[in-house]
Order: sequence, then C-alpha cells, then structure tokens
Amino acid sequence: MAMVVASSNIIHFLPASSDPPYELLRTHPSLALLSKCKSINHFKQIHSQFIKFGLHNTQFALSKLVEFCAVSPYGSLSYALSIFNSIHNPNHVIYNMMIRGYSLSSSPNLAINCYSGMLFIGLEPNSYTFPFLLKSCTKLSTANAGKQVHGQVFKFGLENDVYVHTSLINMYAQHGNLDDARMVFDKSNFRDAVSFTALITGYISRGYVDNARELFDTIPVRDVVSWNAMISGYAQIGQFDKALSLFQEMKKAKVTPDVSTLLSVLSSCAHTGGIETGNWVRSWIEEHGHASNLRLGNAMIDMYAKCGDLSMARNLFDGIQEKDLVSWNVMIGGYTHASNFRDALEIFRLMQINNVAPNDVTFLNVIPACAHLGTLDLGKWIHACIDKHYHDFPNETLWTSLINMYAKCGNIEAAKQVFSGMETKSLASWNVMISGLAMHGDASRAIELFSQMTKEGFRPDEITYVGVLSACCHGGLVNLGREFFISMMKDYNISPQLQHYGCMIDLLGKAGLFDEAMALIEQMEMEPDGAIWGSILGACRIHKNLELGEYAFKNLREVEPDNPGAYVLLSNIYAGFGKWDDVARIRTFLNDKGMKKVPGSTSIEVDSIVHEFLVSDRTHPRSDEIYRMLDEVDRLLEMAGHVPDTSEVYYDVDEEWKEDVLCQHSEKLAIAFGLISTKPGTTLRIVKNLRVCGNCHSATKMISKIFNREIIARDRNRFHHFKDGYCSCRDYW
Repeated sequence: MAMVVASSNIIHFLPASSDPPYELLRTHPSLALLSKCKSINHFKQIHSQFIKFGLHNTQFALSKLVEFCAVSPYGSLSYALSIFNSIHNPNHVIYNMMIRGYSLSSSPNLAINCYSGMLFIGLEPNSYTFPFLLKSCTKLSTANAGKQVHGQVFKFGLENDVYVHTSLINMYAQHGNLDDARMVFDKSNFRDAVSFTALITGYISRGYVDNARELFDTIPVRDVVSWNAMISGYAQIGQFDKALSLFQEMKKAKVTPDVSTLLSVLSSCAHTGGIETGNWVRSWIEEHGHASNLRLGNAMIDMYAKCGDLSMARNLFDGIQEKDLVSWNVMIGGYTHASNFRDALEIFRLMQINNVAPNDVTFLNVIPACAHLGTLDLGKWIHACIDKHYHDFPNETLWTSLINMYAKCGNIEAAKQVFSGMETKSLASWNVMISGLAMHGDASRAIELFSQMTKEGFRPDEITYVGVLSACCHGGLVNLGREFFISMMKDYNISPQLQHYGCMIDLLGKAGLFDEAMALIEQMEMEPDGAIWGSILGACRIHKNLELGEYAFKNLREVEPDNPGAYVLLSNIYAGFGKWDDVARIRTFLNDKGMKKVPGSTSIEVDSIVHEFLVSDRTHPRSDEIYRMLDEVDRLLEMAGHVPDTSEVYYDVDEEWKEDVLCQHSEKLAIAFGLISTKPGTTLRIVKNLRVCGNCHSATKMISKIFNREIIARDRNRFHHFKDGYCSCRDYW
C-alpha cells in the first residue's frame, strides 16, 4: 500500500509500488489547478507542485500531466514527451494519451512509433488505443499503415468495438479506399448511426453523393450527426438546394438541429438567397438560447448580407459584444459583395479603431472597395501593411487584387511595379494587368504583355481576350481587334461570349463601320444585350446615323425598358439633326414616366478622405472657395480660347444657362476642389460614375496645361490621363 503523510493540511505521497486511493488523488488541490491552466508557463508551476507533494510518483497524476501537454491547446507535445520519457513503467492510459496527442499533431506518424513501444514493453492495446491510432493513420499519405493497424485490431479481437469499427471505416474512407470501408461496414455485426455517418462522409468526400444518399436512406435510426453529414455534404459540393431540402426533411422528422446543422443551413441560404429559411433559423437560434454563439452569429451576418438584407446583417453585427476577426470580415465582405463600398471601408475603419489586426481575407474584401471608390491613399496604406506583415504570404490573389486596385485608382505605374515584383504569376495576374493597361488606353503595352504571357507558356482564357479586345477598342485598333477575335476562336478554341462581341461591336461602331458591326450582331449565337445596343446607339450619336440610331434604340428599349440613358442618347441624336419635336416628345415621355437620367457624380480623394460632387453641388463645407476657384478656372479657360459646346444640352435651356450648367459639371467641381486642397504640381485623380462629356474633356485638357497639373480621370468606360493640354485617349473614347 502507498504511504500517505499529511502536513499542513496538504497531502504528500511518498514513493510506493502502486497509486494511493483514487478519491484522494482526484481531490488533491494541485490537480484542481490543471483545469484552470491557460499557458505552458503556468503549467510548469503546477508541475513543480506535483513534484513538491510527490504526485509525480503516481500514474494517475502523471497521466493528467501528459494529457494536458498532449491534448490541451495550451500544452506542449514536446513537454509531454519529456514527462513520458521520465516515467518508469507507463500504463495504458499514459500510452493512449501520447498516441492521442500525436494524432492531433503535425507528426501523426509518431503515433505508430509510440504504439510499437507500447507493444514492446508487453502492454496490450485496448478499445481506447485504436481510435486515436487510426486517426493518425488517416492523416498519413497512404492507407498502408492503417491496414497494418487493421490487422492489429483483429489480433486483439477489437473489430466489433463500436469506436474502433467506426474509426476503421473513417480511415479507409478518407484515404479513398471506399471498397475497403464498405467491406468493414458490411461485415460488422452491428451498424450504428456513427458507422453509417463515417461511410457517408467518405462517399461525399470523393464525390459519390448518390451513394451517400442511398446509404443515408437505409439508416434505421438517424441521429443529428447523420443528418449533418448529408446536409453538410450537399453544401460542400455546392448542391445548396438539396441541402436545404434535406433540412426540411430533418425538421419533419422532428430531429433537433445542432450548431453544425445550422452552420451548413445558413451557408446554403447565403448561396441560394433562401432568406425565409434563414429567418426560421434565426428565430430558432434566439428561441433556444444560442444567440450568443459567435460562429452562428457570424454565419447569420454572412447569410443576411448575401441575401441582400444588409440592415439585418448590420443589426446582428452591432449586437455582438465580443466580435472576432471573422465577424469583421463577414460584415466588410457583405458590404463589398453588395457594392456598398463606402460602408465596407467604414467598417474597416472601425476595425482599426478597435485594434483588430486584419488578415488576408480582410484585405481581399477591402481592396476591391478601394478600387471601386478610387481611394488610392487607403490602398497604399494596405499595400504597405501587406509588405510589412504579409510580404511572404503565398496568396497570389492578394497581389492580383492590389494590381487591380492600383489600376482602377489611376496609378498604373504602381500596378506595373506590383506585377513585376510577383515571383510567381497566375493567369489571373496577367489578365488583371492586361485589363488595367487597356483601361488606361495603353493598347500597345497591353498587347505586348499578352504576347509575353503566351511566350511564357500561359494559355489565354475568355477573360484574357476581353482585356485584349478592350485594349483594341480603346485604342481604335480595328485590324488588330479583328485578328485577335479570329485567333481566339481558331488558335485557342474559345467561343466568343457577350463581352467579346460587345468589345468588337463597340470597336467597329466607334470606327463608323456599322455594316460590319450589324453583321456581327446577326451572327451572334446569343441575343445581344443592352450594352451592345447601347454601344451602337452611342456610335450613332458620334457619327450622326439617325436611321440606325432609331433601330438600336428600339432594340435597347426592348431589352432595358426602364433605362433612361437610351432615351437621352436618342434625344441627343435628334437634337443633332434639329428634330426638336422628337426631342420634346422624348422629354415629355420621360417626365410622364418619372424616368430620370442617373445624376452625374464625381469623387476625389484628398488626405485619405473621399469628397463627392454632383452637378451644381453647393453642399460641400468649402463650397464658397470651390466656386471662387471655379470662376477663376473659367476665366483662365476663356482667356485660353476655350468655348463651351452647348449643342448636346437640352434645347429648352437658353444659351447662357446652358453654359453655366456645363461650367458646374461634377468633374469640374471636383477638379476645382483638388486645386484648392493640394500643393501645386500634385496629380489630381477623379472618378466619375458616367461617361465624361466632350465639354469637360476639352476643358480638362486645357486645365492640365494652365495649372501644370496631371489630371487622371476615370469614367464609366476607361481612364483619361490629362497632361500638358493633351489626353492619353487622343480624343477617342
């Protein structure tokens, strides 16, 4: 018997041949400290207490030390091994704990070595040994070790143990040995829900969903784990409708869902827009007291955001007291997904205020918002943060997103630098760089990059050719555009899609080649969309082709009946021919229908703050200064010989008012603000939501020369680089 000595109300255990009574050990104060341990340093202090009171001489206490180090997230497997090696005769429990620890580690093969050591000293494995040993085998590259362990299972007569049996099925299934998994399943004397689920999961992981469903339907009694395996399986392979349908079956069967069920269902709702089911899940969560579950809260935010209910998503987000990084990411991603880019950046700002460190997912959601809003300063800050903390991050998508951001924010040189600095480039990287150059009107460099890409062994795809054809369109390169369009089909067997046809038809239309453009429309395998008819209508305005313009308008109206822009374009064509009755008819129709042209707006970023202006806008705090600068700009333009062209402004506005309206276009207000807010020589970058008008284009060219500023303007279609009185588009846009 062990000798127990009491001193100062603390029990000391002296060396003995066997452990003291279990109840004495279990209630020892030092053992109680383990349940509260949150760090390895704290654990070492507890370990010293074990030694002080002689607990290190008991197998039970040692097993608890090994368990903490091997299994706890606060432990250390290497420390567990040092304790294990100090034990003279480890028992089953200690060996099993070490095997379990290895099964959770990045070195699962060491579990096999530990098992061999257990056999070597004469200890026979039990039903607790094999599940963790087989879990380790599951992590290995092949099932060879698992098959040898299977032989050991037979040797020690444990093939009918429920946990061992399920672990064998799971091991074979995860390695893709589904025939072996099914054989173990079929030869068993019993089949519980767990073993069914293990095989179902195996079938799903290998894409055999029909086999999984067939097996699922044969389960005598389905528990929640079985339902989860099938529902999550459908969700994992993208069959979200089937996942939701099966969830409805689960509800009818009156099986209570758990957190895993609800996470799969919410994910499926997010992908299908199934907000009604999502509402039911939210009500169930609140009713059953799971509202504080952070994983469910984050999943609900994601679901509502992707289903379009951003208000509810934001309410749920604001209601979370202890947000984690996922909470912030799903809210930022939700806003970005819904094109609410300003709100996305606002959440990112709050995230910074709350000292939450972003990760690559955060950046992948924030960078597109910077790109769309043209917030170059914030984009630069993010780039610097990535360089500092994530420079070696193996995520090509992150660097590709930065290239896209710089290109869309008007800094094509920075985009080139990021692209050149990528050690390994993906096809997406090449595509984004080619498209960026095309947007900036650098057709020759875009085409040169395409040639370099193919020489390096990359095979262009549909997106590549959209970029190349877009470059030809912006550069007016008709012959090259034809060649690329033919090569796409002939050399790479890529069938033209709407975007490819759209680029070619736009290219031909701008060149005035209407017969060829219409012939291309006739040979399309799909119906032309609004963008195609809109490009024809726009080209007819440029080349004053009334008959074709009316035909294009008729087709555009059928495709997009509520598009006021189509009516405005036709009205401008009529105005160009002096057909004022037709102009009046269109104006009356628009007024009667309550259809209004999308208001032009222009934004400019100054000192990391985005300022947005509408036509004749006087809401800005510095409005008086802006209009004084605008008057100065107009005075200098007049002195330089600039005469506004009022021909495209509606006929029922008198000439003097027409000129005033033109002078107060949103882009001129943004430029005026930029001139008073930045140092001389600073490049101004503006973003407009519509196509830049001819008057503002000609005025901006002269402003760039008068004030010695480079002005980079992004409109709905492309970039214009104004410098020294010239524009990069060469007046072709």
